[in-house]
Amino acid sequence: MSDTNPFSPADTARHAIWEMLVRRDIEAFVAGDWDAHFRDFAADVFFGIDARFSDNPDSWRVTYADIARYREAWLAGAKELKGRIPDEKLRRSIFDLTSLRDIEILGDFALARKKFDGTIRLDDGESVTLRWQTQYFCRQVEGRWRIAGFLGYLPNPMGRTIPAPETVKRTVPAPQPPGHGPYSPVIEVAPGRIVVISGQAATGPDGRTVGTDIRAQARATIENCAEQLRHAGCGLADVFKVNVYLKDLDDWPAFNEVYAEMMPRPLPVRTAVQAGLLRDFVVEIELWAARP
Repeated sequence: MSDTNPFSPADTARHAIWEMLVRRDIEAFVAGDWDAHFRDFAADVFFGIDARFSDNPDSWRVTYADIARYREAWLAGAKELKGRIPDEKLRRSIFDLTSLRDIEILGDFALARKKFDGTIRLDDGESVTLRWQTQYFCRQVEGRWRIAGFLGYLPNPMGRTIPAPETVKRTVPAPQPPGHGPYSPVIEVAPGRIVVISGQAATGPDGRTVGTDIRAQARATIENCAEQLRHAGCGLADVFKVNVYLKDLDDWPAFNEVYAEMMPRPLPVRTAVQAGLLRDFVVEIELWAARP
């Protein structure tokens, strides 16, 4: 697509939405200028669903529950390309692989279908392929069109007839004595991106320890693990390996109660050991996950 708006200025709404979703988005991204882009969002209601390049809704995740989370990912993407290709070349490349010609409007609501199909060649010899599509939900607020949310990273083209495979599934184990605790003896992991989370503990946003007993710290620790996974585009359901470090093995039964409540099925394979932990932590957890 060229940088010429395909909608006539007489088609006021579609012309404005294209300018917002294509021109201003690209210009701000190339400049790494979030403030310029932020004005185009209905920030108080914004959300973003990550389809994770799958047309199977079971794989989709609410990765961007608010504008702050999307801002972080957007800025990271802009920073990743900065300095690896001249700004004008990057701008031209993104325009060339971007298409937005289908905008459905009903009153103050609009559904815009933006597609990416192409490769950006970087000056260091590497390349970045963009081949997905995003459905934008737009609202007209105080006379201006804004982005209220999106369903993004859908396959382009759509239409696969075979559902995406499960990332993690339980496999029938070899005969062995009954296990002690909620875990799977063996699981199968479909090929994909491996996400590894460093050991997490019960720390709050202020850096202080959350809770003093094993149940409170276990819950806070698993929640911190889930937050790290969310930023990597996956969740607890994608976890296939867990390492648990306990300060006191007498806490094992209580830990298992919280763990069994919070972890989706099939349960990951798991190892647990007693260890000396930092500060006043009573548990630390490390996770491995597979993103489709």
